Amino acid sequence: MWGMETYPRTVLELEDRFSTEEACREYLARLRWPDGFVCPRCGHCGGWPATRGRLICAACRHQASVTAGTIFQDTHKPLRMWFRAVWHVTSQKNGASAASLQAVLGLGSYSTAWTWLHKLRRAMVRPGRDRLHGRVEVDETFIGGEDPNSPGRRLGRKSLVIIAAEEDGEGIGRIRLARIRNTTRVNLHGFIRQSIDPGSVVHTDGLPAYAGLESLGYGHEATILLGKDKDAACRFLPRVHRVASLLKRWLLGTHQGAVQPEHLDYYLDEFTFRFNRRTSKSRGKLFYRLLQQAVQIDAVPYDHIIGGRPIPVLDHNI
Repeated sequence: MWGMETYPRTVLELEDRFSTEEACREYLARLRWPDGFVCPRCGHCGGWPATRGRLICAACRHQASVTAGTIFQDTHKPLRMWFRAVWHVTSQKNGASAASLQAVLGLGSYSTAWTWLHKLRRAMVRPGRDRLHGRVEVDETFIGGEDPNSPGRRLGRKSLVIIAAEEDGEGIGRIRLARIRNTTRVNLHGFIRQSIDPGSVVHTDGLPAYAGLESLGYGHEATILLGKDKDAACRFLPRVHRVASLLKRWLLGTHQGAVQPEHLDYYLDEFTFRFNRRTSKSRGKLFYRLLQQAVQIDAVPYDHIIGGRPIPVLDHNI
């Protein structure tokens, strides 16, 4: 082991501890390889340091960089600046806009700040994260408002987001969010299988597409909502509707609603990251967690970020 979990507690500690590129690279190396260097090419454990922050594998002699294959790959900016960006993002209670990040870091380009934020948002989803469990409410909401020309639950031109929220007594536990094309059984069941542990009890409204969850190993409680009672959904599924309200308020408040549908997934990632860590009293630990996840995911090509993520087909047979 290279050491226990450590992180700065204040911005002064951040500036003092990560004042050089070498200090930043060493910290990222400890996060990426907590048990010691592992060659990304051959998987051998062990090597030695070389110049310019490289590590040489003792077996195949591959020269590796701690930033290669991560969101920091090919960056032209100092890691010190990236660390300050991560601190700014995690220290703001409601998140940071591209304009605020540009101002804080003195970036000459708004586009650079916007791209950095989307890379960091992608790192907010931990690979292999635990699924929700227990009693879980599930429902859908429109982001951007319902299309008046699209009756029922047809999407129209708006974004449809499905929400799962754990019941924690009268409160809300962890959440999961996903953008979906429509409310077909394939999409609804697929989201539930990806987000919730089998054996859990899933509480939904009476939409027929939710039927059949028992065959997938879930308990299913369906509450039929009468169309004339506009407040019924909020009473019987209060947690998901509270999350939906907070999500919409956050998108309008922090980002002034200027979120394109093709980029919405990244914002859902950030909202989930923040919500599930809302009780954390340590900004430094959030900084640590985001950097830890940033070196565990693949590099993010600029064209991929600009184009956004396609809506997945959530096949429940997978």
